[in-house]
Amino acid sequence: VYKFQFYLSLFAALFDFTVNFDHFQILRAIGKGSFGKVCIVQKRDTEKMYAMKYMNKQQCIERDEVPNVFRELEILQDIEHVFLVNLWYSFQDEEDMFMVVDLLLGGDLRYHLTQNVQFNEEAVKLYICEMALALDYLQSQHIVHRDIKPDNILLDEQGHAHLTDFNIATVIKDGERATALAGTKPYMAPEIFQSFVSGGSGYSFEVDWWSLGVTAYEVLRGQRPYEIHSTDPLDNLLQVYSTNSVYYCPTWSKDMVTLLRKLLTVNPEHRCSSLAHVQAIPCLSEVDWQMVYEKRVEAGFVPNKGRLHCDPTFELEEMILESRPLHKKKKRLAKSRSRDSSKDSQSVSNTHTHTFADRQSKTYSMALCVMTHYWIRSRLYQLSSCRRKKMLLIMETLTTNASPPQENDYLQECLEVVQQEFVIFNREK
Repeated sequence: VYKFQFYLSLFAALFDFTVNFDHFQILRAIGKGSFGKVCIVQKRDTEKMYAMKYMNKQQCIERDEVPNVFRELEILQDIEHVFLVNLWYSFQDEEDMFMVVDLLLGGDLRYHLTQNVQFNEEAVKLYICEMALALDYLQSQHIVHRDIKPDNILLDEQGHAHLTDFNIATVIKDGERATALAGTKPYMAPEIFQSFVSGGSGYSFEVDWWSLGVTAYEVLRGQRPYEIHSTDPLDNLLQVYSTNSVYYCPTWSKDMVTLLRKLLTVNPEHRCSSLAHVQAIPCLSEVDWQMVYEKRVEAGFVPNKGRLHCDPTFELEEMILESRPLHKKKKRLAKSRSRDSSKDSQSVSNTHTHTFADRQSKTYSMALCVMTHYWIRSRLYQLSSCRRKKMLLIMETLTTNASPPQENDYLQECLEVVQQEFVIFNREK
C-alpha cells in the first residue's frame, strides 16, 4: 500500500501542470496600466524569464473590468505568433489574477519616443511589415485588436516589434461588424466614431490598419498626423478628418509617403487593410517576407542592451508606495488564511443552522452576480446554455421573495464567481 501511494504521488508530481504564484521569483516592477501592473519574474524550475501581469480582483470588480480581463484571457489562450506577446500561464489567488507572458526587454515604442529616439524610414518600414504579419494572423483568427499604438508595441533585444494588450480586443465572425466605441481616441479609425455618432454600419478589421498608420507616422515624425486628444468631444472628431489634411515631411521618400497615405485613407474601403495590400505597395514589393517572419531582417533601431527600457519609478512605487506589494504577498496571504481558518473553527457550529430563506438570498446573490458580469456584459464569455437556463429558473423562483444583497455581500459573491470562472492556462501542457 505504501509503495502504491509513493508511486501515485510521484506520478502526480511528474504530471502536475498546475502553476501558481510560488513557482515564480519576483525580480522587479516594469510597468502598469489601467488594468494592472507588470513585473519581471523568473520561473524557479526552468529559470526562464517572463513578464507577469497581475490585476487586483476587487479593483477589477469595482471598475467593471472583469469581462475585459476574461475576454483577453480567452483570446490569448487560443493564439500564438512570432510578433505577438504570447500568453504562457494564467492563474489566481485570493487577491489577484495573473497572466505570465513573453518578456520583451527592448521597451515599448512610447518609451523610446519619450527618450527622443529618432527612428529612420527603414526602421519604421520593418515595424509595419512585422505588424502586418501579426495583423494578418489576428484576422485569420477573427480578432480585431482595437488598441494599436506605440504603448502596445514592444521591442525585443534585437529591435523586432511585438503587439501586446488585448484587453479591448474583440472577435467578429461570419461577416459581423463591431459597433462599440473602443480604443484610444487619437488612434481610433474614423469609422468607429462614425458608427457611434451617426449609427453607421459598424466597423471591421480595417480599423487596426488605420491605427498602425497613425503609429507608424508618429514613430517616424515624433507627433501624430491629426491633433486629437482623449478629452475631445466625439461630435468634433469627424470634422477633423474632413477639414484637416495630413502633413507629410518633404524629407521623407515618396515610397514612405505612399505607404503612409494608403494606411491613413479615411474611407476604409480604399484603405490598405490586409497583408496582400501591404505586399503590393511598391516600396515593400521586394521584401523577403519569410526572412521578416524569421526575424532575419536587421532592425533599424536596436535598444541598448546595457539598460532596462522602462520608467524606473515603477519599481520605487511598488517598493515604497504600494500598500500591498507583490513581494510580500506570500506572508500576507498566510496571515489572511490563518485568520480565516480561525473564524471557520469558531463558526463551525452554526454552519447547519442557515434557514431556507438565507440559502435563497445567497443563491439569488450569486445568480445576480453571474448574470451581471458574465452573461450580459461579456458576449465572448457567456455561460453555457445549460447553466444559463438554470440561472434563469433561479431568478424566476426567487426574485419575488429575495431582496437585493448588501454591497459587501455582493462584492464577496462576485469574488467567489471570479474564483470559479477564471481561466487557468498552461501553454506547456
